[in-house]
Amino acid sequence: MLIFGALHLVALALGMLLFVMFLRSDTADGGDGPEEDEGGGGGGSDRISGTPKTSPSGGIPLPDAEPAPVRLRGHERLADLRPPPERRRVTEPARSPRRVPERSR
Repeated sequence: MLIFGALHLVALALGMLLFVMFLRSDTADGGDGPEEDEGGGGGGSDRISGTPKTSPSGGIPLPDAEPAPVRLRGHERLADLRPPPERRRVTEPARSPRRVPERSR
């Protein structure tokens, strides 16, 4: 029980530290906020670059990004929605000549 009590006290102390840091974060810059520009410069994103991207970011698309060929929207079975697979033609083996027993004289 002593260990669990100590762990709770440590968690409470860390929680209070985070709360104090949150309260002090509003006054850390010392200003009243950004002043508005009179020149009408407008906002914008600093992430916009002058050159267009040649490829999408994120790497190679995953194989599961393609839609499924069949969608189950009702109570049908999946086997009913897909065409049956084509059967492979079975080649019959070549017939060997039939052996006729010899007659004894």
